[in-house]
Amino acid sequence: MSDKECGEDKERVSIFIDGSNLYHSLGGVKINFEKLVKELVKNRILTNAFYYIASLDIASDENRYWKHQKFLAELGKIPGFKVVLCTLRKHKNKDGTFGFDVKGDDIYLANDMLVGAYENLYDTAILVSGDEDFVPIINTLKRLNKKTENAFFMSTSSKKLRKFCDKATNLSIILDKIKLKK
Repeated sequence: MSDKECGEDKERVSIFIDGSNLYHSLGGVKINFEKLVKELVKNRILTNAFYYIASLDIASDENRYWKHQKFLAELGKIPGFKVVLCTLRKHKNKDGTFGFDVKGDDIYLANDMLVGAYENLYDTAILVSGDEDFVPIINTLKRLNKKTENAFFMSTSSKKLRKFCDKATNLSIILDKIKLKK
């Protein structure tokens, strides 16, 4: 049996999901993350998938907090999937209400992309985000001879980010395949 038949030279893929960016891009649509991973990986080998997010504030809405905890626990059950918890920062808006920002997610994501590239853990990095801030990391990965792909929704996507990646996938095209069925 040849190496190719054994799958030894199959392309290895790591997926890096900017959870906050994806959540806001989906506009309330719920997706099956296992199907998302399969659609992005296709016939390649998944080395790992990372999802960067912060836990919600329990004091703001206890019910929503526990639903989110259950969601994160379910993600953790997907083979090769790792939830990376970041910091949730609470701030007071001018109108007196409170808002929240996820902090550290971009740097954790960029760090994991770099470490994976330097340790040769993947051949292709798939970034699920539309955030143009990731362009420098994409350029670094290319200098390290890694392929880069961007999976995005047009409403939150940077044209510059898509241009710098080797491949870009508009997730709207596969949305019907990855939506959770009620």
